[in-house]
Amino acid sequence: MISLDTEAKLAFLGHAARHDLCGTAQVKARRNRAKPLPHGLYPAVLPNGGVACLFKVLLTNVCANDCAYCQNRLGGRGRETSFRPAELARAFMDLNRRGVAHGLFLSSGIPGDPDQAMKDIVDTLEILRAKYEYKGYIHAKVLPGASRGAVERACQLADRASINLEFPNPERLSAASSRKDFESGLLSRLAWLGEIHRGGLLRSGLTTQFVVGGAGESDGEIISTLNDIYARHSLRRAYFSSFNPLLGTPWEDRLPASTMREHRLYQADFLHRLYDFAWKEIPLEENGSLPLDKDPKMAWALLHPECFPVEANKAGLKELLRVPGIGHKSAQRIVDLRKEAKLQDLRKLRRFGVVASRAAPFILLDGRRPPKDDWPGQREQLTLWNDFADAG
Repeated sequence: MISLDTEAKLAFLGHAARHDLCGTAQVKARRNRAKPLPHGLYPAVLPNGGVACLFKVLLTNVCANDCAYCQNRLGGRGRETSFRPAELARAFMDLNRRGVAHGLFLSSGIPGDPDQAMKDIVDTLEILRAKYEYKGYIHAKVLPGASRGAVERACQLADRASINLEFPNPERLSAASSRKDFESGLLSRLAWLGEIHRGGLLRSGLTTQFVVGGAGESDGEIISTLNDIYARHSLRRAYFSSFNPLLGTPWEDRLPASTMREHRLYQADFLHRLYDFAWKEIPLEENGSLPLDKDPKMAWALLHPECFPVEANKAGLKELLRVPGIGHKSAQRIVDLRKEAKLQDLRKLRRFGVVASRAAPFILLDGRRPPKDDWPGQREQLTLWNDFADAG
């Protein structure tokens, strides 16, 4: 194991943690021009809707697991280094006091005993909370194989916890790793997190992450697993990371997964969490894939002409939320402001935040369809109009 100073470790282990997602957002951190920010600082949307810069870092990149997609896998590392809990806690507090890191996302490789690695995470959090009296946001990663006691202690100290399933079922995981067990090592810990959260801890909930397209899994397989874990384990949300082959790994010669596929999975997840769509309503193609040429909400609307058009002046909030191009804020504005005057043209809907070109084929305005020449005549939108008319 190489010896690095603290600043070098922050850069090295911050960079090593980059594949664990934390809800990135378009926001710039305040930068100290005298000293550049280390790797590992990421703008993120916090669970309360606020935006902050999280420092995302590994305690160590040494790992005994053999995940075929990971550069930290056993035998696949170019350099190995680690923090001790006190050193990392002190380094994070320095970043926090400088105003460049507003929260911590802490994970780790597993050099040997999972419980010892989990204990190092817990020790780091205890130092932050007790010695430094840090009251800010912490997201703790639960490690496969960690004991119930270690997991519970981490949850007492963190605002959010997660364990990455990475793959939707045991068969897909076994293609990537011979050392991880889907049921006993991963899913059981996610179940513990759900029980702990329902018991009053983890005020920001629990999450998981999937590698998309690495092991040949279909979107349908991922959605089936999401259907189960949202219902059983009080999952707050899921993250998706398109597979990207890394040099020095057994999967380095595989093709990267489509980033659009990742995007469609996020959209499907949003429909379930925010728009009250059941997972079984998310349209899939015959091969189990989400359509790449249209978002899941549009795909659902085109498959259900019996639900449209809806009258924008009368439809309830739930009906409006099923209309492509209408989101939560714009739907609520329509409900609130139509009490004052009838909605009769698309221009007013645009002022409410509606994407009028997407919504037009699916709504009525005071009993009439919006005229085609009253909204952007993009070729793909005219095609949708015709597809919808044919379906009706």
